[in-house]
Amino acid sequence: MAALRLGAVASIGALAALSAAPALADGMPARGRVKTVEEAPQRRCTASANVGLASEYVFRGLSQTSEGAAIQGGFDLTCGVFYVGVWGSNLDWGPVERAGPDDTWASLELDVYAGFKGKAGRFSWDLGVIYYTYPNSTENHFSDPFGRDFRNEYVEIKAGASTDIWKNGTLGVTGYYSPDYQYETGDVWTLEVGFAQAFSPWFGFTPTISALFGHQWGNNGAYFDRVAGDDEYSYWNAGITFGFLEKWSLDLRYWDTDLDDGFCSGAYFQCDERFVGTLKFTF
Repeated sequence: MAALRLGAVASIGALAALSAAPALADGMPARGRVKTVEEAPQRRCTASANVGLASEYVFRGLSQTSEGAAIQGGFDLTCGVFYVGVWGSNLDWGPVERAGPDDTWASLELDVYAGFKGKAGRFSWDLGVIYYTYPNSTENHFSDPFGRDFRNEYVEIKAGASTDIWKNGTLGVTGYYSPDYQYETGDVWTLEVGFAQAFSPWFGFTPTISALFGHQWGNNGAYFDRVAGDDEYSYWNAGITFGFLEKWSLDLRYWDTDLDDGFCSGAYFQCDERFVGTLKFTF
């Protein structure tokens, strides 16, 4: 059940890759975090790609790689206020005991997202949708002892806004809603509040300190069963990102959750306190 629990908890739960100067450098995956309209070059459409190496893939406080390293990458296309992109990472959700010896809960995540992003006065806004998929998992679904199938891919709708509260200091709030969360656990909401403070370059490095607090809750009994006997949990991170050589960044980040240590200390989906480092190249 460990993979099932995190299927809903983690991927309860969109992994600590950051751009060199993100709007909100919170240590989370860069799904949909494209340049705003004002930041984008004055061309009809622009494209960018990124590749990263992380000491661990942590999503909303839970390890997706069983505390192992992750290779991640993505591609973004921006046309005016519209953006679309794809992002992927390796996973380690462990073996499926009731399936064949080569079956796995999931060893690959591939997310597709699209949306609209722009500015209104002092505020930047972002409205989008994210589709989380696990292409090489066991038939992309989980079967319980009663023969019922629960698919692990799911969709989230997101809405976010951010503003500069002082020079180079950004505060933002983003909400996510899934009408049927991972493994068909019903309505699940996630709310994140983040802050980032960028500093002037220092010996060739541009540092940004940032922190994020997130809370997730559901109203379905299946979700309750998979989140360590609770229908909600909180997670948070704090760290520093160093941008250098224009296209490189190094992020060093602390993660933790309020989930019970007994739930977090298994062989998979660890969710106790941890440090994650991510080296990223954007081009």
